[in-house]
Amino acid sequence: MHALIGIAVVFAAVIGGFLLESGNLYVLLQPAELLIVGGAAAGIVMVANPPSTILGMWRGVLAAFRPPPHNPKTFLRYMRMLYEVFAYIQRVGILEIENDVEDPAKSRLFANHPDFLKDKTTRAFVCDSLRMLVVGVTTASELDQLMELDIEAQRRGRQEPVTALHAVADALPGLGIVAAVLGVVITMQAIGGPPEAVGQKVAAALVGTFLGILLCYGVVGPVATRLQSLGETEGQLLHVLRIAIVAFARGASPILAVEYARRSVAVELRPSFQDMEISIKREAKIPPVRHPNIPEAVVADAQAQSA
Repeated sequence: MHALIGIAVVFAAVIGGFLLESGNLYVLLQPAELLIVGGAAAGIVMVANPPSTILGMWRGVLAAFRPPPHNPKTFLRYMRMLYEVFAYIQRVGILEIENDVEDPAKSRLFANHPDFLKDKTTRAFVCDSLRMLVVGVTTASELDQLMELDIEAQRRGRQEPVTALHAVADALPGLGIVAAVLGVVITMQAIGGPPEAVGQKVAAALVGTFLGILLCYGVVGPVATRLQSLGETEGQLLHVLRIAIVAFARGASPILAVEYARRSVAVELRPSFQDMEISIKREAKIPPVRHPNIPEAVVADAQAQSA
């Protein structure tokens, strides 16, 4: 929403200032100039980028105008979820979560975290990492390196649409000049005609330069920067999850593992220790341990009393 308001402010300030100087708004309505600048920019995108990057650009543009997907509450929820997973592993052993990481949609561990289940990227990152612990073919240090490689690969994937948008932004002023030059060519053809007609054609030519510069610095450039910021926040979330999982793999207790994670969150997104403690005490739901021949409800009541 803030991005949309910002774009509106840019256009309101530019057009409002133009009107205050007694400018004719109709002069700015030049479909031909918009076609030259916008069409050429679209062609550049198609030439320079594969279809996957182009699709990522459109998704990124839409995401830039939505509320940020991650905030302090998001980090708190994910850390609480990991606490539940670690506490459950501590009770039953790492091998007992094999079915949970293989099919998280049917898992009791993740049933209370629909946001996690919808987030395919984060879900795969967490489950694949826990799967390596279940298989038992890696040490904590090796798991750390493996997760770091995954984070770096995802960072490069998120950066490609950002780089493409920045390239478009850099090209727009040049395309505006192209539109202006074409307008000057048309103006030269009209030399000798009525002064009013010549003036209108000169004005139309200058609108091309205006559009290129405005779209570069007022729309495409800021959207690319915002998309990059969203990608950095996504990468930070994966980094926080990595810190917690690696800490637990090295032998830290569940609460200490999530505290390691909390300390790694950027200050502006970091929940307080009290918030995390309250969230764990009040909202953490650790599935009861399954025992053969004993109803699960009975086991749950017994564990709740012992807690």
